Amino acid sequence: MNLNNTNSRDEDRRKDSSNTTLTSLNQTLRNVQGLLKGRSFPGKVMLTRRSDPLSDSSLRSPDTDRSFSNKHAGTSEWLDDSVEDDIQSKSTPSANSTGNKSRTSTSSGEDTSKESQKPTIGARATDSARLMKFTKALSGPTVILVHCQQGYAPTNSDRREGVLRRKRLEYLDCVAQYYDIPDIQRTDEEITMLRQISVDCPRTVPDVTFFQQAEVQKSLERILYTWAIRHPASGYVQGINDLATPFLVVFLSEFLEGSVDDWTTLDLPPEKISDIEADCYWCLSKLLDGMQDHYTFAQPGIQRLVFKLKELVRRIDEPVSRHIEEQGLEFLQFAFRWFNCLLIREIPFHLVTRLWDTYLAEGDALPDFLVYIFASFLLTWSDKIQKLDFQEMVMFLQHLPTENWNHVELEMVLSRAYMWHTMFKSSPSHLSS
Repeated sequence: MNLNNTNSRDEDRRKDSSNTTLTSLNQTLRNVQGLLKGRSFPGKVMLTRRSDPLSDSSLRSPDTDRSFSNKHAGTSEWLDDSVEDDIQSKSTPSANSTGNKSRTSTSSGEDTSKESQKPTIGARATDSARLMKFTKALSGPTVILVHCQQGYAPTNSDRREGVLRRKRLEYLDCVAQYYDIPDIQRTDEEITMLRQISVDCPRTVPDVTFFQQAEVQKSLERILYTWAIRHPASGYVQGINDLATPFLVVFLSEFLEGSVDDWTTLDLPPEKISDIEADCYWCLSKLLDGMQDHYTFAQPGIQRLVFKLKELVRRIDEPVSRHIEEQGLEFLQFAFRWFNCLLIREIPFHLVTRLWDTYLAEGDALPDFLVYIFASFLLTWSDKIQKLDFQEMVMFLQHLPTENWNHVELEMVLSRAYMWHTMFKSSPSHLSS
């Protein structure tokens, strides 16, 4: 009798063990199926791990991270609601406890296989979720984007069409009132200013043939002259003509395909060109509203930022600062153009729109952040500069070797700028002499 009871208990234990192993194997299989469907492990969300090398288009910029507050930094804000629910449903206590109680060599082998798949599949699932969430945000009645904040479109989509129409008509009225008039109705100062603008427009981005087209130069001339007339405190200053070009390219890219060098305005109807011209005007106005003192008499805003740049370089790279000072080179001699044209003349034009993404993301804080970007830009050639004398430095800094740059070099400049800004922004005394 006792022998029968013992045998019965042994058989029950074997069944329990078999059931436990089977349960663990089933859980493992469910996890693998979840991975194959583009989901992550229970209780884990893959956000940044990738097995493949990053391409230029996938490099993330520092200003993207800055554009989100701390409450948006969590993983749940990046994931679509359906993906979050699926992940939470998989991370149940019973599944975790079962996996912890018995883990056979077979399940360990499965875990190893899953670990090798996790970086790629997890990243792919998260990228898809981000795209879904971004598309959902764009389709809502209220959209918060830095381009909308540039002043030519409201964030509320219900009001956007009406406001755009009103602003475009307002610009056309200004052109008719200030530009489309005979010279006899202009003052001598206005005639001189218009003549200077007409001289500068053909010089704008001379290495891009698109800007040499007569219709493009005429649009730039109308934009610049109208802005100067409506801002008499500064009027037109050489260098502002460069600042309108990124907006023009971005708005035209919605309708023209291929390389900018192959574009022609003949492919667009006049009313579309008129709308794009008006949009460029309002965006330029919004940008310059935050840096008016850069273009008033004696340009005090630029002089102040050049001084901050000198102090920042001295704190970051004292050998370079000392060498420049010993050679008698003033920062104004090379950095003034950087601040005046916002580096448009210093880098290949195909990188300008990426650089301006950072500019516009900074909003009203842009002037202060320019100091860090230009310090990072200058110190890219730290070792080279220390080997040059005065004349060689002047020639080098006026013709920097950036013609072969791509997005990788620009991202490095922006990353260093963000790093230094993060280090020093809470210590304002670091820029005082």
